[in-house]
Amino acid sequence: MSHHPKTILVADDDASIRFVLETALTQAGFAVETFNNCKDLLARATPGDGDLVITDIVMPGGSGLDLLKTLKTLRPELPVIVITAQSTLRNAVGAFERGAFEYLSKPFDIIKIVELVGRALDGSTPHSPKKGVDMDRFGGIIGSSRAMQELFRTIGRLANSEMTVLIHGESGTGKELVARAIHAHSPRRHGPFTAINMAAIPRNLVESELFGHEKGAFTGAISRRTGHFERTREGTLFLDEIGDMPMEAQTRLLRVLQNGTFTRIGGTETISANVRIIAATHQDLPLAIASGRFREDLFYRLNVIPLSVPSLRSRPEDIPLLCDYFFAQVSKKVNIPPKWFTPEAIAVLQSYNWPGNVRELENLIQRLMILAPHDTIGPDRLDFIGTGTENANNTPPLIHSLTQEPSRDSRPPPGPSLEDCVIALVERHFATFNAADITNLHEIVLRQMETALFARVLRETRGNRVKAARILGLNRNTLRKKCTDMGLD
Repeated sequence: MSHHPKTILVADDDASIRFVLETALTQAGFAVETFNNCKDLLARATPGDGDLVITDIVMPGGSGLDLLKTLKTLRPELPVIVITAQSTLRNAVGAFERGAFEYLSKPFDIIKIVELVGRALDGSTPHSPKKGVDMDRFGGIIGSSRAMQELFRTIGRLANSEMTVLIHGESGTGKELVARAIHAHSPRRHGPFTAINMAAIPRNLVESELFGHEKGAFTGAISRRTGHFERTREGTLFLDEIGDMPMEAQTRLLRVLQNGTFTRIGGTETISANVRIIAATHQDLPLAIASGRFREDLFYRLNVIPLSVPSLRSRPEDIPLLCDYFFAQVSKKVNIPPKWFTPEAIAVLQSYNWPGNVRELENLIQRLMILAPHDTIGPDRLDFIGTGTENANNTPPLIHSLTQEPSRDSRPPPGPSLEDCVIALVERHFATFNAADITNLHEIVLRQMETALFARVLRETRGNRVKAARILGLNRNTLRKKCTDMGLD
């Protein structure tokens, strides 16, 4: 006998509130239907549909208190939770007089509402996604923590907007998932969504990738090529790691944002850029602006709606929910029964620093689903991720050693070999990106190593390029060109 989740009907004219409630209650295992007015919800509930109602009080076309009164006349057994931004004594008394199960003022604690719904339905609230609940409807963005609820609320507020968004967050936090969710709930949802990682494209090809080129525009341009701006017409273009965009491409992008038009490289035809831009970065862009690597005017054009994605270490309470979700996803993919962590293992996971964030957790669960011999996974299987005792920052020793700057007054303690450092750098790329998304890894790693080397030598010589060229064994012209390419001017 199949189990059907209870259905919650939500009425609120605020799209962000609807989105937050729908996301949290769906993640808790309920089916959710939302309405922006009382009339439509009443039409759904009157025939007997829905197991519980959550309603705002003040909405266009009808009052939530009148809706409550009507529902209690037609379906006296139906629990109704009233929420309002206008929390007055009169509203509170009116709600309870009409038979409300509970009355809450905005802003409310989403976890409390989920628990309240469980109590109202005389059942314990599930704490993990259930079979048959389409979590992918929210793009796999999972979390009941306060930080994630604020993120959901912001995405909801952007639902009817086409404003430019700048997403900031560490690598692996799910910035692309957030961008996809914004697109999926936007007026452009029926158009294409194109994700471009600036760090994964050779610098000399970025402009061609974005804007296209005409035949003969440069050596190797044997035919006309349309860029992503043209191919994403009427959709959303997601520019990930925008801080790695070369300066020339930044200038072109700024013109597009200012004028809404662009030309292909080597072309004269003016083309309308009918796309919405969502950008993302893990870098400190104001610092990049101060060092001359990023245009200040472009930053302000992109940063119309700033949105921050929290790190996994800042929301450990979401880890059990994420684990359940990833185990279920991998189980479906490889067709083996899902596994689960013991409470002791969960405690280890919650104390770990997660430098690779949610993507690192997902990769860990993918490995354990294949390699762990038993369905129940204890802390003994997690010794390789560390238990939080290696150092004060709870960071794995190798990565920790790579991020510490040696003292100028003393010789650095013996550290990892060069080979270990390179291996750690490569491993971080595989922890940050899915293997299928990685291209030009050789060029990316070499560029990162060169940038770190040149920056360190220039710091040692206080910017004196003659001395820096001598230390590096390069001529000054080569050094100058490389510094320009790397944005180290």
